[in-house]
Amino acid sequence: MPSNILMPALSPTMEVGSLAKWYVKEGDNVSAGDILAEIETDKATMEFETVDDGKITKIFVPAGTRDIPVNSKIAEITLEDDNDIPAKKIPEVLDKKMVENESIISKSIPTNKINEIGSNESKTHMRIKISPLAKRIALNNNIDISNILGSGPNGRIIKTDILNFVGSDNDTETDVQRKGKETEYHLNSQSHNSESLVNLLKDRQHKLIPITGLRKIVAERLTEAKKTIPHFYLRRSIQIDKLLNLRAELNESFENKEIKFSINDFVIKAAAISLQDNPRCNAIWGGEDIVQLESSDISVAVAISDGLITPIIWDADKKNLQEISQEMKEKAKKAKERKLLPEDYTGGSFSISNLGMLGVENFDAVINPPQASILAVGSSVRKPVIDSLGNINAGNVMSVTLSADHRIIDGAVGAIFLNSITEYLSNPLKILV
Repeated sequence: MPSNILMPALSPTMEVGSLAKWYVKEGDNVSAGDILAEIETDKATMEFETVDDGKITKIFVPAGTRDIPVNSKIAEITLEDDNDIPAKKIPEVLDKKMVENESIISKSIPTNKINEIGSNESKTHMRIKISPLAKRIALNNNIDISNILGSGPNGRIIKTDILNFVGSDNDTETDVQRKGKETEYHLNSQSHNSESLVNLLKDRQHKLIPITGLRKIVAERLTEAKKTIPHFYLRRSIQIDKLLNLRAELNESFENKEIKFSINDFVIKAAAISLQDNPRCNAIWGGEDIVQLESSDISVAVAISDGLITPIIWDADKKNLQEISQEMKEKAKKAKERKLLPEDYTGGSFSISNLGMLGVENFDAVINPPQASILAVGSSVRKPVIDSLGNINAGNVMSVTLSADHRIIDGAVGAIFLNSITEYLSNPLKILV
């Protein structure tokens, strides 16, 4: 029986993908779990596997094709027989971080809906057909597929069935439904389109750069964040002479182990501890609820060629400075090579954006929804500093700005949180205790 192989959605924000490489050719026999192709998404390069046993009868999209819309037909497989693939009971915890931070943080399903769906036991005696995309959406959102009636070919469960099931008892469109749709974000109707700009600039040399992939996603998310989140800003200047001295000593001590600590490593750890000291700030916006998190999961902005991405240091409050430093370097390297997995950057409870290494003294960062705040870190500048005895000395001062969501964090709460970060960075030995 022939069945279409579609371009999968390998990340929550993916709209198009590029088919970098085929691992199979027409006529090849494949088994469930075999790698079919290498797909380049907006943020990473990942392998795509089949969920069926059969023979590849037709390849519609050649290797090297770019910007293929999600759900487009890329190949055809003839299944070995008409037997359905066995349903697998969805694990109670696929990955604690993915369930807590992708399902809950992205507000895919209301909490009462998750409990209602999850309470039904999977009917393991049944054999259920489900498309790869539908299966991924179901797994990522803890949905028991045994309760869903498929509307695809031969009763196969497809994406629409999952989305309809989630929204069947809720008149309001959920984020799972929005994720499954192709996003088309319209800016202000008075904005210039490409055609009008070409006419406006017809006498000037110019070139048009298509807004695609990661750049488009960054533009959409930041525009949405500024439109929907009531930002307020708190600023502090932090004397970091003790931090710089401690960092120099540690780097000298660890020189043989090729470990080099950055200022950002200290900022990550200081923020993680401060979130534990101020749990009201370790929260995300859930629409009807504020979701307060236990662990400090720190998203750190990393600049890449066509935008930025925020890999996450999970449980940063429980990790020492060396672990944070090594993990951050590894994830930054993967980010620049487009090798991060969705679980590496989906979720987080707090973000840090550091432009100090580029000489920027201070700036205001845009909150990464649904998180409650983000810390913008500027460069260290030599300035006159008055000590406790009234003496004026030259000191290294770093400016930081906390952007906070006023729906979650009140001014005084945010100020206490920022003061906590300031205390740890001013006296960095407390970070090591």
